[in-house]
Amino acid sequence: MTMFQGLIAATHTPFQQNGNLHLEIIPKYVQFLLDCKMDALYVNGSTGEGVSLSVEERKAALEAFINAVNGKIPIIAQVGANALTDCRELAAHAEKIGVTAISACAPSYFKITTASLLVDLMKEIAAAAPKTPFYYYHIPRLTGLSIEVGRFLREADTKIPTFRGMKYTDTKTFEYQEAVEYGNRKLNILWGCDEMLLSALVVGATGAVGSTYPLCNIISRQILNAWNERDIEKAKLWQLRSWEYVKVLYRYGDFLSGQRILMKSLGLDLGPSRLPIEMMSEEAGRKMLADLKTIGYYDWQGKQS
Repeated sequence: MTMFQGLIAATHTPFQQNGNLHLEIIPKYVQFLLDCKMDALYVNGSTGEGVSLSVEERKAALEAFINAVNGKIPIIAQVGANALTDCRELAAHAEKIGVTAISACAPSYFKITTASLLVDLMKEIAAAAPKTPFYYYHIPRLTGLSIEVGRFLREADTKIPTFRGMKYTDTKTFEYQEAVEYGNRKLNILWGCDEMLLSALVVGATGAVGSTYPLCNIISRQILNAWNERDIEKAKLWQLRSWEYVKVLYRYGDFLSGQRILMKSLGLDLGPSRLPIEMMSEEAGRKMLADLKTIGYYDWQGKQS
């Protein structure tokens, strides 16, 4: 069974100023992620604005990441979309080019109302990549999906041959703990709420997917290291710093656009987000970077502002 552990970077999709893909910068971006000691990559997810890309763009972006990584770390490809045919096409393509695993979120327009229906849909997607481990991507804040996670796991484990786990992006640690403990921990349940990493570790997390981990790699590693050393006070200190960082990015506009501005300040221009995500103004971006300096972000990360 494929088991992802450690910190997994949810990657941004690089865009040019005109909104087209900027694939040429992906090798430089991947090297940045490798230098940050990421344990795996999660491509075309929410951070990557995957649902705002065409099928062909998602294929091209995934291929660019696969080529740049060149087998150095695992890659999970997010293939969820509103059209099942698109999901299946993306899943088959991901398997063909050699991803480590595929993942899919629920559709966000026509809402799924039962765990059984969700299993049926995920089974259809997973069947298009029959040799590749499959992970359901649970993110109810964006999909509007409300189902009993425990029931979903029981049915998916029985009905989907390649089912290996879930990316859980919610704040219900009691529900997450139930998922982790299912079947004597037989599944790989990845945590997806960066600012609550310590809470997830307490209830059994061994792997986490997030957009902040590369930009807060020292902070995140300090949380993990302190937890492993059972230095709870130190872990709490670094988790609080992670939240202070996240608060600043939310303060002036969209969280993902703020990350792109921060990345550019660190020497890697991934371009603007696509609509409907609104980019921060230049003034808001300057204030955000100034606030990050004030709270000590650059000192924590060992970087120059």
